[in-house]
Amino acid sequence: MNKKLIHDKIIEILEEAHQGATDAALQAHDTATNKESVAENKYDTFGLEASYLAYGQAKRVAEYEEALVAYKSLGVIDFSADLSIALGSLIQLEDEEGITQYLFLGPSAGGLKFFFEGKEITLITTSSPLGKVLNARYVGDEVEMQLSDQNKSYGIVAIA
Repeated sequence: MNKKLIHDKIIEILEEAHQGATDAALQAHDTATNKESVAENKYDTFGLEASYLAYGQAKRVAEYEEALVAYKSLGVIDFSADLSIALGSLIQLEDEEGITQYLFLGPSAGGLKFFFEGKEITLITTSSPLGKVLNARYVGDEVEMQLSDQNKSYGIVAIA
């Protein structure tokens, strides 16, 4: 898989999410500041609730802006089998049942999933449990994680 194209796809997805959050924040702001949102009595909380929503949407916009800056400054690094997993790694894992998954270790936006060339890629960060376990590991290493109430074992198949 072409890492440059994957990196570009991540930025494209974050830009779309940023635009959606910006639109939602503007709409929430308009609702919160609309003259019809003024409380008619002490039990009317519509305007207050709308202002909380506008604040939350504005925070989402700021988070997407930070993620965009982080990914744009990350650049594309090609990893080889002799390099350990680090920020910018595309990781192929295989569990004990032979199920393969692809992860991109990024600076933010952990949990975001997208499809690229027919494969689902999940963004993880170094602060996530899986990111902590994988960081600085090599191709061929086995890692174990506690998921719910069971141990899960993964083999690192490839790093790009």
